[in-house]
Amino acid sequence: MSANSFDARSSLQVGDESYEIFKLSAVEGSERLPYSLKVLLENLLRTEDGANITAGHIRALGDWDADAQPSQEIQFTPARVIMQDFTGVPCVVDLATMREAVKELGGDPAKINPLAPAELVIDHSVIADKFGTPDAFVQNVEIEYGRNKERYQFLRWGQTAFDEFKVVPPGTGIVHQVNIEHLARTVMVRGGQAYPDTCVGTDSHTTMVNGLGVLGWGVGGIEAEAAMLGQPVSMLIPRVVGFKLTGELPAGTTATDLVLTITEMLRKHGVVGKFVEFYGDGIGSIPLANRATIGNMSPEFGSTCAIFPIDAETINYLKLTGRDAQQLALVEAYAKEQGLWHDPSVEPVYSEYLELDVSTVVPSISGPKRPQDRVILAEAAAKFAEALPAYSAEASKPTAVTAPDGSTYEIDNGAVVIASITSCTNTSNPSVMLGAALLAKKAVEKGLTVKPWVKTTLAPGSKVVMDYYEKAGLLPYMEKLGFNLVGYGCVTCIGNSGPLPEEVSAAVNEADLAVVSVLSGNRNFEGRINPDVKMNYLASPPLVVAYALAGNMNIDITKDALGQDADGNDVFLADIWPSEQEVAATVAGSIDEAMFDKGYQDVFAGDHRWQSLQVPTGNTFEWDAESTYVRKPPYFEGMAKTPSPVNDIAGARVLAKLGDSVTTDHISPAGNIKPGTPAAQYLTANGVEKRDFNSYGSRRGNHEVMIRGTFANIRLRNQIAPGTEGGYTRDFTQADAPVSFIYDASQNYQAAGTPLVVLAGKEYGSGSSRDWAAKGTALLGVKAVIAESYERIHRSNLIGMGVLPLQFPEGENAESLGLTGEETFSFTGVTELNEGRTPKTVKVVAGDKEFDAVVRIDTPGEADYYRNGGILQYVLRSLING
Repeated sequence: MSANSFDARSSLQVGDESYEIFKLSAVEGSERLPYSLKVLLENLLRTEDGANITAGHIRALGDWDADAQPSQEIQFTPARVIMQDFTGVPCVVDLATMREAVKELGGDPAKINPLAPAELVIDHSVIADKFGTPDAFVQNVEIEYGRNKERYQFLRWGQTAFDEFKVVPPGTGIVHQVNIEHLARTVMVRGGQAYPDTCVGTDSHTTMVNGLGVLGWGVGGIEAEAAMLGQPVSMLIPRVVGFKLTGELPAGTTATDLVLTITEMLRKHGVVGKFVEFYGDGIGSIPLANRATIGNMSPEFGSTCAIFPIDAETINYLKLTGRDAQQLALVEAYAKEQGLWHDPSVEPVYSEYLELDVSTVVPSISGPKRPQDRVILAEAAAKFAEALPAYSAEASKPTAVTAPDGSTYEIDNGAVVIASITSCTNTSNPSVMLGAALLAKKAVEKGLTVKPWVKTTLAPGSKVVMDYYEKAGLLPYMEKLGFNLVGYGCVTCIGNSGPLPEEVSAAVNEADLAVVSVLSGNRNFEGRINPDVKMNYLASPPLVVAYALAGNMNIDITKDALGQDADGNDVFLADIWPSEQEVAATVAGSIDEAMFDKGYQDVFAGDHRWQSLQVPTGNTFEWDAESTYVRKPPYFEGMAKTPSPVNDIAGARVLAKLGDSVTTDHISPAGNIKPGTPAAQYLTANGVEKRDFNSYGSRRGNHEVMIRGTFANIRLRNQIAPGTEGGYTRDFTQADAPVSFIYDASQNYQAAGTPLVVLAGKEYGSGSSRDWAAKGTALLGVKAVIAESYERIHRSNLIGMGVLPLQFPEGENAESLGLTGEETFSFTGVTELNEGRTPKTVKVVAGDKEFDAVVRIDTPGEADYYRNGGILQYVLRSLING
């Protein structure tokens, strides 16, 4: 029950239903707040308890100073939690382990139960092993179940053992697309109360739901677990960037071009830790799918969220996707009652302002290694040539390939070896998906074919996509070009592109070619997409098809021929690009509400494979000692009811010295498990054949595999092991400090009782909100990280695992301080945390160097987590100690 200090409790009548609400108008100043802060204000009003959430916190939000730097901590209680299976499995593993820990400490295991709705979508496990054939989807699903049976049995157990926990089975869709099409409520109803739908998710692209007016963002799995267990998310009242949109997209451009332009602008502006909110006259003309595409890319430009307010377009989309009439009426009535309905004539107060005339957007792609590196399509070939020397010493390396049918062809640097329509960002958007299919139709009619070295895959975010492809009569044209359905999942964007054909892979590796992937995803970091592919470009689905036809990044597809027709005439992109009118007419004629009703009518049931899985019963899990997928983690071993005092850190050695823009992809285990690596050695020792290694993501429930894969990205460059690439360091426990695997060195350091430290540059930990980037760091024995700057989620996750995040003094870094990484480090002043205070700095002594590092424990809540050794330990003790 809310303390209701502002007398905000009221009621709202919608049709025959009455709902309790907490009126924002009860707080002075609320009417001038940005939309996103109004949502936070309602959250505080409804959850005010007089202790963690007080009238003072509510007043601070009502009195928000747009120009101030964030300093006021608040506790945000998300309405629900959403997960995907890579990050969700460890959440359920940890919950199962917490149940046992509670039992061992004399508590009730049933207390460990989600207190907020928690929904998990299995979408990250399908790999495009098979492609280009009519049965590719069926084969890939069969392989997926074979590889992941243990994980899926565990998740089915969780679905029965935990209240408020639901699982969307494999082969259904991508978590963020399922979220906007079905799971999102926009306005929640629970216990007779109506309130804004808010969520946190174990995937950074949770922000896709911002397009529906739902405030949500990605958190680490450890934060998500705490939220499920009723712990609020500790945060600072943020600065809010107002992004005004005017005008309409010009002909020949897509939502992808718009979002890549916005990504470049916002990354350049600097929005890390800030909310971004879209407003202005132009919003009304932006389809909901385009809004969702923009929201989805929030992690790429670095903001916490990228939200659109509720308006008529929101209601139209909710109706299209099958929400019932009462829900539609409630969303509109509630939004208007609370001042959450978008009024284009009102310009809210923002901390910072940006503006884009959408009519100025031009066709674009992004790459070759970061989403924010936008390239104008007309300059793509030239920009590729400029980037190539970083990946190949030679501009051209023609290499012969013999296909299985005996035919031969040549590939060269720049060959497009993967063309994939994939990921939540674009496959949820009918205009670009149908645009791609219309382009395919025109290409087929002109007699064009995809180049033989291109692996073509189609991985939609929901079954609805295939329904409207079929209704529009366009599926045969996609399949004719090799874009057969390979799975409903993230696939290429998450690194599950599957192997290249053997002959292509062999040619690429023998000649060390710099080949390319083109994908309609949101991530193109180094080493992510495929181990054979050095350069990766993000593009709209129609451009993915176009590049599959061109087959090479050296071709300027805006003016060079993509191929020849049956009469030998050149065919250009302009000849097959569908008009805006064609796309709009096809969208209008091929999508209806019934498709969504059919696609989601029994979404949690699963197919015969899911229903036939054998699962254990009971409220504690029966761990299988032989399992290489799901193992009980060591986080709570020997844990006492009260925490031990925090200690200073002495005698620490550097495990890794890293440069700028080291992402969680570099840190967290991801992609395939390479033979010969520590993770592969572990699996082999446990009787797993190489063909069954599967991916790191699929084995996230096994800490033994994940520790061995932390910092093991094939493109990681550890500066204390110069000349190496991958998971290597120098082991100073041995004479001459030889180069060794990071995992092996870590084991030696831990055996010697030596704490470890990581040195890093700017934007450390950017990218996906991977809990294992922090869990793996902690389990390797790292006690502190010193970076120039952090991305929000990873810094928070480090604290959640008991690792101390520190920052170099302003304007300094490892190089300017003369640090080589060979020094022994000590950190003093940490013990001030035992006094209930967080020190602003700690003294660092590294060899003969001394400096004061900034302590990046930013809130009192984070300090509590650190004192307890981590967020899960804090939650567990809170539950046991009452």
